[in-house]
Order: sequence, then C-alpha cells, then structure tokens
Amino acid sequence: MRSKFWFLVGESLKKKIKNKWFLVANVVLLLLLVGIFNADKIVAYFGGDFQNTKEIIVMDTTEKSFPIFKEKLELANTSFDFGFSLSITSTMDSIDTLKEEIKGTDKILIFIEPSISYLKASVVSDAYLDTSLYQLIVQSLNATKMEVAINSTDIDIEEYHHITSNIEVERILLDNEKTSEEEISKTVLSVVFPTLILPFFILVVFLVQMIGTEINEEKSSRSMEIIISSVSPKTHFFSKVAAGNIFVLFQAFLLLVYALIAFIVRIVLGGGNFSFASSSGIGDFFSTLMNRGILDKLYYFVPIALILFVLSFLAYSLLAGILASMTVSMEDFNQIQAPIMFICMTGYYLSIMSSMFSGSIFIRVLSYLPFLSCLLSPALLLTGQITIVDSLISIGLLLLLNYFFVQRGLKVYKIGILNYSTDKMWQKIIRAVKNGKE
Repeated sequence: MRSKFWFLVGESLKKKIKNKWFLVANVVLLLLLVGIFNADKIVAYFGGDFQNTKEIIVMDTTEKSFPIFKEKLELANTSFDFGFSLSITSTMDSIDTLKEEIKGTDKILIFIEPSISYLKASVVSDAYLDTSLYQLIVQSLNATKMEVAINSTDIDIEEYHHITSNIEVERILLDNEKTSEEEISKTVLSVVFPTLILPFFILVVFLVQMIGTEINEEKSSRSMEIIISSVSPKTHFFSKVAAGNIFVLFQAFLLLVYALIAFIVRIVLGGGNFSFASSSGIGDFFSTLMNRGILDKLYYFVPIALILFVLSFLAYSLLAGILASMTVSMEDFNQIQAPIMFICMTGYYLSIMSSMFSGSIFIRVLSYLPFLSCLLSPALLLTGQITIVDSLISIGLLLLLNYFFVQRGLKVYKIGILNYSTDKMWQKIIRAVKNGKE
C-alpha cells in the first residue's frame, strides 16, 4: 500500500513539474521579482525619476544643534540613498505657529531643545511618516547629540553613559484620530503583507487549482476508474493531498531562490551598493523591528505562523480534493473553486485592512476562523492586536477542521470519486454529505 501511495505521489509531482505552464509561471515569477527589486533602476533607465522632496523645518532652541543635524541628515541620506531628497530649513517661529503651518501638509517639524542628557527632540507631522525617513531622522538626531556632547564637555564615565544613550524622541500627531500605535501597526503590516501574506495567498491558489484540476481531469477522462481499480479511494485521496502540499512547499523554496537572485542582481546593478534596501522598503524592515521591540516576539511568532500555514495548506487541499471528487467537467470544477477562492480573497483583503479594526472584537473573532486565520492571525499577532492564546485557539480550530475533513470528507470522496451524475453540483455534494453520515 505504501509503495502504491508513493508511486501516485511521484507521478503527480512529475506531472506538475513537467507541465509547460509550471516553467512559464516560474520564469514570469523570477522576472517579476527581479523587476520589483530593481524597479527604481528600470524606471531611471527609461528616464523616470523616483526622487521626491521631503521638507523638514527645524526649530533649534540650543542654538548650536541645527548645523550639525543638517549635516548628519544630508550625509546619511546621500550615503544610503533612501529614494528622496531633503529640504532642511531652520526657523525660530513659535511652536504653535509652526504646527499651524504644517497642518494639512507633508511638512515635518523637528523641535530640538536642551535636556539633562544634552538633547531631546520632538518630531511633529500631520500624517504618518515613511519608516525609512523616520529612522533616518532619529539616527541623525542621535549622531547630533553625540557630537554636541563631545564638543561641550570633558567626558567621564557618567557623562559617557548620557552621551551614548538614545535621544528622547516624542512622536506627535496633530490629527487626534491617529495614534502612534496605529502608525507602528501600519508600518509592520506594510512589511508583513508583501513578504509573508502575498506569497502564501499565491501558494494557496496554486494548491487548490492543482489538486482540483488533476482530480477533475482524471474523472473527465475516465482514467479514474482504472486508478481506483488498483488502489483504494483513501490512498488516492491522500496521495493527491500529499503531492499538492509537497509541490507548494517546493514552489515556496523556488520563490526564496528567485528573491535571492533578484537580491544579487540588485547588488550587481548597484555596483555592490546595498542602498536598494532602503529605497525598496526592505532595508528598514529589520531596523523597524528592532526599534519597535518586535524582534523580541519572533521566538514565538515564527513557530505559530509556520504551524498555521502548514495546517491551512492541509485544510485547503483536503477541501479542494473532497469537492473536486464530485465534479465531472471543468464547469463543475469552476463552481466549487469559486467559493474557496472567495474565502481566500476575503482573508487576503482583511489582512490588509486589519489596522482599521484595531482593538475590535470583530477582527479578533475573524482571526479564529479556519481558512482566514492563516492570513489574519500572524499579522495581528505581530502587531499586538491578538495574543498567543488567540493564535493557539486558531490552531486548535484548524486541527479540528482537518480532523473533520479526514473523517467525514473521506467518506464523501469515496462516494463522489466514481459518481458521474450530471445533477446540479451542490445538490450532489449535499446528498454525498448526508450519505457519508450514514
């Protein structure tokens, strides 16, 4: 039985990998990733320009920090090529006047004043700031503080500790409806979404289509009767699920390889300059995680996310196989595929908009639901909107769903795999579920 199982798995994998569309899709994915990583280079080559100007107004009550800060900020921006130019001016207008000036604009006000640790600063804006720009400002303020301290005192041990401590930066948002916590969540989700959620979503779509299409082809060509005469429906069912999941994991590995190739191409095009990380939003990923204390969560986030992904792959593949067993044509398959894709798309868009529901019971409850939890729960856990207990509930519900699919779904599969009735699709499924309970 085991040899038949692995024979079917091997044949299914060979069929998928040797398919010309597999080659075409992977070539497209490789070119797409290389293009995304090098978008600014490509646009610049054809005469485009990614540069935009960030206007920064500095109010320096220390009367000695502004020239140093301006120098540090411009030098850092030039060295790391953050993808924008800076307009830095000094003013001594009142703080209230300056706040009114920047309200409703993209201007940024930096208020520098003396402190027991030499300097402290406030960064004021009307809207959220790009992560890369905010980190650049904070790093430049720290460098300014260090130089001011060194120039103004003879350093002893205590003074050295004051100098090396990070500058006190107060984040002020003039819009009362916006919070710094939400800004952090948006920052993290802007990284989680492209690097985690989107690839997983694509792989789920691949998985559902592959398993469903393969079973449907075997039924429509009548080869299913020959296969089932040699192996049990149970062996056939689990071989399809195993082959599908192995394939998507292989595809995930290929995506990582393509990302590495795109990374290398970027380095080559940039002459060995790693500045692409900042302009593309990848480089500030780790600095953001460190500064927000999110790296401290990775020791429990990574295993929870991996478990959710694996269990969700299994749930989607089991559901696709069970429903595909009832189809006799591609039209039938499209009918059963549509609701699965709708569920997946719902989770996809909810993960994007989850920061809009911050703190609500609604988004927490949705993160428990199987098929949605794989997309929602990791992002919400990383941003602190749900707890480890909530994620464990999501895992528990996924385990129960998979157990139900194995126990009940296998009975439906056995009924449907040789059912060539042309009755309405959902009526056949309902009858098979009822018969499977008997």
